[in-house]
Amino acid sequence: MARIRAAAPPSAVVAGLIAVLVGVTSSAALIFTAAKAAGADSREISSWMLALGVGLACTCIGLSVRYRSPVVTAWSTPGAALLTTGLSGVSMAQAIGAFLFSALLILVSGVTGWFARAMNRIPVPLAAALLAGVLFEFGTGLFTTMHASFAVAFPMFLAYLLGRRLLPRYAVLLALAVGVLATVFTGGWHADRIRLSVATPVFVTPEFDWKVLVSVGVPLFVVTMASQNLPGVAVLRGSGYDVPVSPLMTWTGTANFLLAPFGAYGLNLAAITAAICTSEEAHPDPRRRYTAGVWAGIFYLCVGLLGATVASLLAAMPHALVLGIAGIGLLGTITSSLTTAVSDPGAREAAVVTFLATASGVTLLGIGSAFWGLLAGVLTSVLLSAGGRRRTERGAEAQEGRASDAETAPAEPAAETAPRAAR
Repeated sequence: MARIRAAAPPSAVVAGLIAVLVGVTSSAALIFTAAKAAGADSREISSWMLALGVGLACTCIGLSVRYRSPVVTAWSTPGAALLTTGLSGVSMAQAIGAFLFSALLILVSGVTGWFARAMNRIPVPLAAALLAGVLFEFGTGLFTTMHASFAVAFPMFLAYLLGRRLLPRYAVLLALAVGVLATVFTGGWHADRIRLSVATPVFVTPEFDWKVLVSVGVPLFVVTMASQNLPGVAVLRGSGYDVPVSPLMTWTGTANFLLAPFGAYGLNLAAITAAICTSEEAHPDPRRRYTAGVWAGIFYLCVGLLGATVASLLAAMPHALVLGIAGIGLLGTITSSLTTAVSDPGAREAAVVTFLATASGVTLLGIGSAFWGLLAGVLTSVLLSAGGRRRTERGAEAQEGRASDAETAPAEPAAETAPRAAR
Protein backbone atom coordinates (compact mmCIF):
# COMPACT_ATOMS: atom_id res chain seq x y z
CA MET A 1 0.00 0.00 0.00
CA ALA A 2 2.84 2.38 0.86
CA ARG A 3 4.48 1.68 -2.49
CA ILE A 4 1.26 2.42 -4.34
CA ARG A 5 0.86 5.73 -2.53
CA ALA A 6 4.48 6.60 -3.31
CA ALA A 7 4.04 5.87 -7.02
CA ALA A 8 0.55 7.35 -7.27
CA PRO A 9 0.03 10.17 -4.75
CA PRO A 10 -3.58 11.36 -5.22
CA SER A 11 -2.52 15.01 -5.61
CA ALA A 12 0.04 14.09 -8.30
CA VAL A 13 -2.46 11.92 -10.18
CA VAL A 14 -5.01 14.73 -10.13
CA ALA A 15 -2.40 17.27 -11.27
CA GLY A 16 -1.46 15.04 -14.19
CA LEU A 17 -5.11 14.54 -15.09
CA ILE A 18 -5.88 18.28 -14.96
CA ALA A 19 -2.79 19.06 -17.04
CA VAL A 20 -3.91 16.67 -19.79
CA LEU A 21 -7.51 17.83 -19.51
CA VAL A 22 -6.49 21.47 -20.00
CA GLY A 23 -4.05 20.62 -22.79
CA VAL A 24 -6.51 18.52 -24.77
CA THR A 25 -9.57 20.72 -24.39
CA SER A 26 -7.67 23.91 -25.27
CA SER A 27 -6.28 22.76 -28.61
CA ALA A 28 -7.39 19.29 -29.74
CA ALA A 29 -10.05 20.86 -31.94
CA LEU A 30 -7.29 22.79 -33.75
CA ILE A 31 -5.47 19.53 -34.49
CA PHE A 32 -8.58 18.06 -36.11
CA THR A 33 -9.02 21.23 -38.17
CA ALA A 34 -5.37 21.22 -39.26
CA ALA A 35 -5.53 17.54 -40.26
CA LYS A 36 -8.65 18.15 -42.30
CA ALA A 37 -6.95 21.11 -44.02
CA ALA A 38 -4.34 18.63 -45.31
CA GLY A 39 -7.09 16.31 -46.53
CA ALA A 40 -6.86 13.75 -43.73
CA ASP A 41 -9.59 11.14 -43.38
CA SER A 42 -10.90 9.80 -40.06
CA ARG A 43 -8.19 7.10 -39.83
CA GLU A 44 -5.40 9.61 -40.43
CA ILE A 45 -6.87 12.02 -37.87
CA SER A 46 -6.92 9.21 -35.31
CA SER A 47 -3.33 8.40 -36.25
CA TRP A 48 -2.31 12.02 -35.58
CA MET A 49 -3.77 11.82 -32.08
CA LEU A 50 -2.16 8.41 -31.50
CA ALA A 51 1.28 9.66 -32.58
CA LEU A 52 0.99 12.77 -30.42
CA GLY A 53 -0.24 10.77 -27.43
CA VAL A 54 2.57 8.21 -27.69
CA GLY A 55 5.17 10.96 -28.17
CA LEU A 56 3.96 12.91 -25.16
CA ALA A 57 3.74 9.77 -23.04
CA CYS A 58 7.32 8.76 -23.83
CA THR A 59 8.77 12.22 -23.25
CA CYS A 60 6.73 13.04 -20.12
CA ILE A 61 7.46 9.72 -18.44
CA GLY A 62 11.03 9.30 -19.68
CA LEU A 63 12.26 12.84 -18.99
CA SER A 64 10.45 13.14 -15.64
CA VAL A 65 11.98 9.91 -14.36
CA ARG A 66 15.40 10.68 -15.85
CA TYR A 67 15.72 14.13 -14.25
CA ARG A 68 13.45 13.54 -11.23
CA SER A 69 11.60 16.72 -12.23
CA PRO A 70 8.02 17.27 -13.47
CA VAL A 71 8.97 17.61 -17.15
CA VAL A 72 5.66 17.88 -18.99
CA THR A 73 5.53 18.04 -22.77
CA ALA A 74 2.69 19.00 -25.09
CA TRP A 75 1.84 19.56 -28.70
CA SER A 76 2.28 23.08 -29.99
CA THR A 77 -1.03 24.94 -29.73
CA PRO A 78 0.23 27.97 -31.74
CA GLY A 79 1.64 25.44 -34.19
CA ALA A 80 -1.78 23.84 -34.58
CA ALA A 81 -3.31 27.27 -35.24
CA LEU A 82 -0.60 27.90 -37.83
CA LEU A 83 -1.30 24.59 -39.55
CA THR A 84 -5.03 25.21 -39.85
CA THR A 85 -4.28 27.83 -42.50
CA GLY A 86 -0.78 26.81 -43.61
CA LEU A 87 -1.80 23.30 -44.72
CA SER A 88 -4.61 24.51 -46.96
CA GLY A 89 -3.88 23.12 -50.42
CA VAL A 90 -0.95 21.04 -49.11
CA SER A 91 -0.98 17.27 -49.54
CA MET A 92 -0.67 14.98 -46.54
CA ALA A 93 2.73 13.74 -47.74
CA GLN A 94 4.03 17.32 -48.03
CA ALA A 95 2.67 18.13 -44.57
CA ILE A 96 4.53 15.15 -43.10
CA GLY A 97 7.71 16.37 -44.83
CA ALA A 98 7.29 19.77 -43.14
CA PHE A 99 6.77 18.05 -39.75
CA LEU A 100 10.02 16.11 -40.22
CA PHE A 101 11.91 19.26 -41.19
CA SER A 102 10.63 21.21 -38.17
CA ALA A 103 11.50 18.31 -35.84
CA LEU A 104 14.98 18.13 -37.34
CA LEU A 105 15.53 21.84 -36.63
CA ILE A 106 14.47 21.34 -33.00
CA LEU A 107 16.81 18.35 -32.73
CA VAL A 108 19.71 20.42 -34.11
CA SER A 109 19.00 23.22 -31.62
CA GLY A 110 19.31 20.67 -28.82
CA VAL A 111 22.49 19.06 -30.11
CA THR A 112 24.26 22.37 -30.75
CA GLY A 113 23.11 23.90 -27.45
CA TRP A 114 22.35 27.34 -28.90
CA PHE A 115 18.87 27.48 -27.33
CA ALA A 116 20.26 26.59 -23.90
CA ARG A 117 22.87 29.36 -24.17
CA ALA A 118 20.16 31.87 -25.02
CA MET A 119 18.00 30.75 -22.08
CA ASN A 120 20.91 31.01 -19.63
CA ARG A 121 21.13 34.74 -20.31
CA ILE A 122 17.53 35.49 -19.37
CA PRO A 123 17.26 37.04 -15.85
CA VAL A 124 15.15 35.06 -13.38
CA PRO A 125 12.65 37.93 -12.72
CA LEU A 126 11.94 38.21 -16.46
CA ALA A 127 11.42 34.46 -16.78
CA ALA A 128 9.00 34.54 -13.81
CA ALA A 129 7.12 37.50 -15.30
CA LEU A 130 6.92 35.66 -18.62
CA LEU A 131 5.35 32.67 -16.91
CA ALA A 132 2.86 34.86 -15.02
CA GLY A 133 1.87 36.53 -18.29
CA VAL A 134 1.36 33.20 -20.04
CA LEU A 135 -0.88 31.99 -17.21
CA PHE A 136 -2.79 35.27 -16.84
CA GLU A 137 -5.64 34.33 -19.16
CA PHE A 138 -6.23 31.03 -17.38
CA GLY A 139 -6.15 32.72 -13.98
CA THR A 140 -8.77 35.28 -14.94
CA GLY A 141 -10.79 32.59 -16.71
CA LEU A 142 -11.86 31.24 -13.34
CA PHE A 143 -13.66 34.50 -12.55
CA THR A 144 -14.91 35.39 -16.03
CA THR A 145 -16.59 31.97 -16.08
CA MET A 146 -18.67 33.00 -13.07
CA HIS A 147 -20.56 35.47 -15.25
CA ALA A 148 -22.16 32.75 -17.38
CA SER A 149 -21.72 29.70 -15.12
CA PHE A 150 -21.84 30.99 -11.55
CA ALA A 151 -23.45 27.78 -10.28
CA VAL A 152 -20.37 25.85 -11.43
CA ALA A 153 -17.41 28.21 -11.01
CA PHE A 154 -18.25 29.72 -7.62
CA PRO A 155 -18.79 26.41 -5.78
CA MET A 156 -15.45 25.22 -7.20
CA PHE A 157 -13.70 28.37 -5.97
CA LEU A 158 -15.34 28.12 -2.55
CA ALA A 159 -14.40 24.44 -2.28
CA TYR A 160 -10.81 25.30 -3.15
CA LEU A 161 -10.62 27.98 -0.44
CA LEU A 162 -12.07 25.63 2.17
CA GLY A 163 -9.67 22.93 1.01
CA ARG A 164 -6.71 25.28 1.36
CA ARG A 165 -7.82 25.98 4.93
CA LEU A 166 -8.59 22.41 5.99
CA LEU A 167 -6.92 20.00 3.51
CA PRO A 168 -4.28 21.97 1.56
CA ARG A 169 -2.90 18.93 -0.23
CA TYR A 170 -6.27 17.97 -1.68
CA ALA A 171 -7.70 21.44 -2.35
CA VAL A 172 -7.58 21.12 -6.14
CA LEU A 173 -9.01 17.59 -6.01
CA LEU A 174 -11.88 18.85 -3.84
CA ALA A 175 -12.56 21.69 -6.30
CA LEU A 176 -12.60 19.25 -9.22
CA ALA A 177 -15.04 16.93 -7.43
CA VAL A 178 -17.36 19.83 -6.60
CA GLY A 179 -17.14 21.05 -10.21
CA VAL A 180 -18.14 17.65 -11.58
CA LEU A 181 -21.09 17.45 -9.19
CA ALA A 182 -22.15 20.99 -10.07
CA THR A 183 -22.11 20.26 -13.81
CA VAL A 184 -24.08 17.07 -13.27
CA PHE A 185 -26.77 18.95 -11.35
CA THR A 186 -26.89 21.82 -13.83
CA GLY A 187 -27.11 19.46 -16.81
CA GLY A 188 -23.87 20.55 -18.46
CA TRP A 189 -22.76 17.09 -19.62
CA HIS A 190 -23.84 15.58 -22.95
CA ALA A 191 -22.91 11.92 -22.50
CA ASP A 192 -24.87 10.90 -25.60
CA ARG A 193 -22.20 12.55 -27.77
CA ILE A 194 -19.37 10.29 -26.57
CA ARG A 195 -18.25 7.61 -29.04
CA LEU A 196 -15.63 5.03 -28.02
CA SER A 197 -13.07 4.12 -30.68
CA VAL A 198 -9.45 2.89 -30.63
CA ALA A 199 -6.90 4.64 -32.88
CA THR A 200 -4.62 2.79 -35.31
CA PRO A 201 -1.34 4.12 -36.77
CA VAL A 202 -1.25 5.21 -40.41
CA PHE A 203 2.20 5.67 -41.97
CA VAL A 204 2.49 8.39 -44.62
CA THR A 205 5.59 8.53 -46.83
CA PRO A 206 6.93 12.09 -46.59
CA GLU A 207 7.35 14.34 -49.59
CA PHE A 208 9.75 17.27 -49.41
CA ASP A 209 8.64 20.36 -51.29
CA TRP A 210 10.92 23.33 -50.59
CA LYS A 211 8.02 25.78 -50.74
CA VAL A 212 6.12 23.83 -48.08
CA LEU A 213 9.28 23.44 -45.98
CA VAL A 214 9.79 27.21 -46.00
CA SER A 215 6.15 28.23 -45.63
CA VAL A 216 5.13 25.57 -43.07
CA GLY A 217 8.18 23.81 -41.63
CA VAL A 218 10.23 26.89 -40.71
CA PRO A 219 7.33 28.88 -39.18
CA LEU A 220 6.27 25.78 -37.22
CA PHE A 221 9.80 25.51 -35.80
CA VAL A 222 9.98 29.22 -34.90
CA VAL A 223 6.54 29.27 -33.29
CA THR A 224 7.24 26.08 -31.32
CA MET A 225 10.56 27.35 -29.97
CA ALA A 226 9.47 30.93 -29.21
CA SER A 227 5.92 30.39 -28.00
CA GLN A 228 6.22 26.96 -26.36
CA ASN A 229 9.74 25.84 -25.48
CA LEU A 230 10.82 29.24 -24.21
CA PRO A 231 8.05 29.62 -21.60
CA GLY A 232 8.32 25.88 -20.92
CA VAL A 233 11.89 26.31 -19.73
CA ALA A 234 10.77 29.35 -17.73
CA VAL A 235 8.20 27.21 -15.91
CA LEU A 236 10.79 24.64 -14.83
CA ARG A 237 13.35 27.20 -13.71
CA GLY A 238 10.78 29.39 -12.03
CA SER A 239 9.73 26.37 -9.97
CA GLY A 240 13.30 25.61 -8.95
CA TYR A 241 14.04 22.75 -11.37
CA ASP A 242 17.39 23.37 -13.06
CA VAL A 243 17.01 20.72 -15.75
CA PRO A 244 19.56 20.88 -18.61
CA VAL A 245 17.82 22.45 -21.58
CA SER A 246 19.73 20.93 -24.49
CA PRO A 247 18.84 17.28 -23.69
CA LEU A 248 15.17 18.27 -23.42
CA MET A 249 15.29 19.79 -26.92
CA THR A 250 17.21 16.80 -28.24
CA TRP A 251 14.77 14.22 -26.92
CA THR A 252 11.58 16.08 -27.87
CA GLY A 253 13.03 16.70 -31.34
CA THR A 254 13.99 13.04 -31.71
CA ALA A 255 10.57 11.78 -30.59
CA ASN A 256 8.88 14.22 -32.96
CA PHE A 257 11.12 13.16 -35.85
CA LEU A 258 10.41 9.44 -35.33
CA LEU A 259 6.64 9.92 -35.01
CA ALA A 260 6.16 12.60 -37.67
CA PRO A 261 5.28 10.08 -40.44
CA PHE A 262 2.30 9.06 -38.31
CA GLY A 263 1.13 12.66 -37.73
CA ALA A 264 3.13 14.08 -34.80
CA TYR A 265 3.72 17.69 -35.75
CA GLY A 266 5.18 19.70 -32.84
CA LEU A 267 6.26 18.11 -29.58
CA ASN A 268 7.64 20.65 -27.14
CA LEU A 269 7.94 21.57 -23.48
CA ALA A 270 4.61 22.52 -21.95
CA ALA A 271 4.13 25.81 -20.14
CA ILE A 272 0.59 26.14 -18.80
CA THR A 273 0.03 22.44 -18.20
CA ALA A 274 3.54 22.05 -16.79
CA ALA A 275 2.82 24.79 -14.27
CA ILE A 276 0.02 22.63 -12.89
CA CYS A 277 2.44 19.76 -12.27
CA THR A 278 5.23 21.92 -10.80
CA SER A 279 2.99 23.63 -8.25
CA GLU A 280 2.81 22.80 -4.57
CA GLU A 281 -0.67 21.38 -5.09
CA ALA A 282 0.83 18.57 -7.20
CA HIS A 283 2.93 17.36 -4.24
CA PRO A 284 4.16 19.10 -1.09
CA ASP A 285 7.64 17.63 -1.62
CA PRO A 286 9.36 19.19 -4.69
CA ARG A 287 11.46 16.05 -5.06
CA ARG A 288 8.30 13.95 -5.57
CA ARG A 289 6.50 16.22 -8.01
CA TYR A 290 8.03 14.36 -10.93
CA THR A 291 5.32 11.75 -10.37
CA ALA A 292 2.79 14.32 -11.64
CA GLY A 293 4.74 14.46 -14.91
CA VAL A 294 4.71 10.68 -15.10
CA TRP A 295 0.94 10.56 -14.63
CA ALA A 296 0.47 13.26 -17.24
CA GLY A 297 2.31 10.96 -19.64
CA ILE A 298 0.07 8.03 -18.72
CA PHE A 299 -3.06 10.07 -19.35
CA TYR A 300 -1.65 11.36 -22.66
CA LEU A 301 -1.12 7.76 -23.73
CA CYS A 302 -4.79 7.08 -22.99
CA VAL A 303 -5.73 10.11 -25.09
CA GLY A 304 -3.61 8.81 -27.96
CA LEU A 305 -5.02 5.30 -27.87
CA LEU A 306 -8.55 6.69 -27.83
CA GLY A 307 -7.77 9.45 -30.31
CA ALA A 308 -11.06 9.19 -32.17
CA THR A 309 -12.93 9.47 -28.88
CA VAL A 310 -11.32 12.78 -27.90
CA ALA A 311 -13.45 14.93 -30.18
CA SER A 312 -16.69 13.43 -28.91
CA LEU A 313 -15.51 13.83 -25.31
CA LEU A 314 -14.74 17.51 -25.94
CA ALA A 315 -18.24 18.02 -27.22
CA ALA A 316 -19.69 16.36 -24.11
CA MET A 317 -17.64 18.18 -21.46
CA PRO A 318 -18.87 21.47 -19.97
CA HIS A 319 -16.47 24.28 -20.87
CA ALA A 320 -17.01 25.98 -17.50
CA LEU A 321 -15.57 22.94 -15.70
CA VAL A 322 -12.37 23.08 -17.75
CA LEU A 323 -11.86 26.83 -17.31
CA GLY A 324 -12.63 26.67 -13.62
CA ILE A 325 -10.27 23.84 -12.72
CA ALA A 326 -7.49 25.31 -14.89
CA GLY A 327 -7.70 28.65 -13.10
CA ILE A 328 -7.78 27.03 -9.66
CA GLY A 329 -4.90 24.69 -10.46
CA LEU A 330 -2.70 27.61 -11.51
CA LEU A 331 -3.39 30.04 -8.64
CA GLY A 332 -0.34 28.94 -6.64
CA THR A 333 1.99 29.11 -9.63
CA ILE A 334 0.79 32.59 -10.60
CA THR A 335 1.33 33.78 -7.04
CA SER A 336 4.89 32.49 -6.83
CA SER A 337 5.73 33.79 -10.32
CA LEU A 338 4.56 37.32 -9.53
CA THR A 339 6.45 37.27 -6.22
CA THR A 340 9.68 36.28 -7.96
CA ALA A 341 9.14 38.78 -10.79
CA VAL A 342 9.02 41.82 -8.49
CA SER A 343 11.48 40.62 -5.86
CA ASP A 344 14.49 42.38 -7.43
CA PRO A 345 14.04 46.20 -7.40
CA GLY A 346 16.59 46.62 -10.18
CA ALA A 347 14.65 44.36 -12.58
CA ARG A 348 11.14 45.19 -11.37
CA GLU A 349 10.13 47.54 -14.19
CA ALA A 350 11.48 45.23 -16.89
CA ALA A 351 9.59 42.34 -15.27
CA VAL A 352 6.33 44.31 -15.25
CA VAL A 353 6.80 45.14 -18.96
CA THR A 354 7.40 41.45 -19.69
CA PHE A 355 4.29 40.47 -17.76
CA LEU A 356 2.01 43.05 -19.43
CA ALA A 357 3.27 42.40 -22.95
CA THR A 358 2.93 38.64 -22.54
CA ALA A 359 -0.51 38.87 -20.91
CA SER A 360 -1.72 41.11 -23.76
CA GLY A 361 -1.82 38.13 -26.11
CA VAL A 362 -0.36 40.11 -29.00
CA THR A 363 0.71 38.10 -32.05
CA LEU A 364 3.10 39.50 -34.64
CA LEU A 365 4.52 37.70 -37.68
CA GLY A 366 2.74 34.57 -36.52
CA ILE A 367 4.71 34.48 -33.24
CA GLY A 368 2.86 34.61 -29.94
CA SER A 369 3.07 37.06 -27.08
CA ALA A 370 5.50 34.98 -24.99
CA PHE A 371 8.34 35.81 -27.36
CA TRP A 372 7.42 39.48 -27.76
CA GLY A 373 6.87 39.90 -24.03
CA LEU A 374 10.33 38.57 -23.29
CA LEU A 375 11.82 40.74 -26.04
CA ALA A 376 10.13 43.84 -24.59
CA GLY A 377 11.39 42.98 -21.11
CA VAL A 378 14.95 42.42 -22.28
CA LEU A 379 14.88 45.70 -24.23
CA THR A 380 13.59 47.54 -21.16
CA SER A 381 16.23 45.94 -18.96
CA VAL A 382 19.08 46.78 -21.35
CA LEU A 383 18.06 50.41 -21.87
CA LEU A 384 17.33 51.13 -18.22
CA SER A 385 20.51 49.45 -17.00
CA ALA A 386 22.53 51.35 -19.61
CA GLY A 387 20.98 54.64 -18.44
CA GLY A 388 21.66 53.69 -14.83
CA ARG A 389 25.29 52.93 -15.62
CA ARG A 390 25.72 56.28 -17.35
CA ARG A 391 24.26 58.13 -14.36
CA THR A 392 26.52 56.16 -12.02
CA GLU A 393 29.55 56.91 -14.17
CA ARG A 394 28.71 60.63 -14.29
CA GLY A 395 28.25 60.64 -10.52
CA ALA A 396 31.59 58.90 -10.04
CA GLU A 397 33.32 61.35 -12.37
CA ALA A 398 31.82 64.29 -10.48
CA GLN A 399 32.98 62.79 -7.18
CA GLU A 400 36.47 62.31 -8.56
CA GLY A 401 36.44 65.90 -9.84
CA ARG A 402 35.55 67.30 -6.42
CA ALA A 403 38.22 65.16 -4.80
CA SER A 404 40.77 66.37 -7.34
CA ASP A 405 39.86 70.03 -6.71
CA ALA A 406 40.29 69.51 -2.99
CA GLU A 407 43.72 67.99 -3.50
CA THR A 408 44.95 70.79 -5.77
CA ALA A 409 43.60 73.67 -3.64
CA PRO A 410 46.44 75.79 -2.08
CA ALA A 411 47.13 74.88 1.52
CA GLU A 412 46.76 77.58 4.16
CA PRO A 413 50.07 78.71 5.66
CA ALA A 414 50.83 77.19 9.04
CA ALA A 415 51.75 80.58 10.54
CA GLU A 416 48.32 81.88 9.80
CA THR A 417 46.57 78.74 11.06
CA ALA A 418 48.00 78.69 14.54
CA PRO A 419 46.91 82.16 15.63
CA ARG A 420 43.40 81.57 14.24
CA ALA A 421 43.12 78.35 16.15
CA ALA A 422 44.26 80.14 19.27
CA ARG A 423 41.73 82.91 18.77
